[in-house]
Amino acid sequence: MNATEKIRAGRNRTLVLTDEDKTKLREKLITDKTNLLSHKFEYLDKTINADLLTVLPLLPDEFADLIIIDPPYNLTKNFGGKVFNERKDSAYEEYLETWFSSVCKKLKSNGSLYLCGDWKCTAALQRVMEKELTVLNRITWQREKGRGAKANWKNGMEDIWFGVKDPDSYYFNLDAVKIKRRVIAPYREGGKGGKPKDWEESEEGNFRLTCPSNFWDDISVPFWSMPENTDHPTQKPEKLYAKLILASSKPGDLVFDPFLGSGTASVVAKKLGRHWCGIELCEEYCLLAEKRLELAESYPSIQGYSGGVFWERNTSSLQNK
Repeated sequence: MNATEKIRAGRNRTLVLTDEDKTKLREKLITDKTNLLSHKFEYLDKTINADLLTVLPLLPDEFADLIIIDPPYNLTKNFGGKVFNERKDSAYEEYLETWFSSVCKKLKSNGSLYLCGDWKCTAALQRVMEKELTVLNRITWQREKGRGAKANWKNGMEDIWFGVKDPDSYYFNLDAVKIKRRVIAPYREGGKGGKPKDWEESEEGNFRLTCPSNFWDDISVPFWSMPENTDHPTQKPEKLYAKLILASSKPGDLVFDPFLGSGTASVVAKKLGRHWCGIELCEEYCLLAEKRLELAESYPSIQGYSGGVFWERNTSSLQNK
């Protein structure tokens, strides 16, 4: 074992790459060492291991039905040996503007785009998005994982900005993203003994399908006991992206992620019958994405999503009943 490798507990399910994995999976990547600069590379269902600003001019305009962007937040963070440094708010906004307009050109006229951030950079994200798209909403999701703070409130939330090119023609499937929640105080028509009103009765309990709001409190951040977990420092949960993909794309559509990381957008797109394309600078993360894509063929399930609905927390044991 390499001296720098982590020693993991026996029950730790974090995905790791063997030397054999790296050799085999590296052949699947599109890189500037293959045919990237020929302008003829195939981008459908591919992971592109290259610099974003190099790749964007080579991709066709308006090829993506849905774009999900999880850029570096305005924090100092090490991504596979490449450090993104925190900077002044104005400098961070300038950084966003170096690539955001070009990314928007890759979105179809009736497409949707989601842009992730935290409280510290969310204002900059909104300003940059409003220059290119019509902003329809800001989703806030509860990120329950994280350390406390001694002299401040613990950061337990993140934002996702939702924008479109044409507010009159974008696709949105509300029924695909309903949440199955427990009914604590069930109401019956005509009082006690009457038929359930807007909920269903079952042996496992009483449940109601509810329309999703722009506050999500049913997401679990990947951790060591979950098979989707990797060592990427800011990995997004598959359940989180499943909501975006089901709401804003159709089966067979193409989902594009220009900051792919360890591959959550591509993996969820594959599991849900969409095409994908992702760009990521770090080779190790690209290889993790490819390994997850391979595993998705045998394990297509998404934690917290079953039977065509999303389940609230602490009801996972009922999902497959």
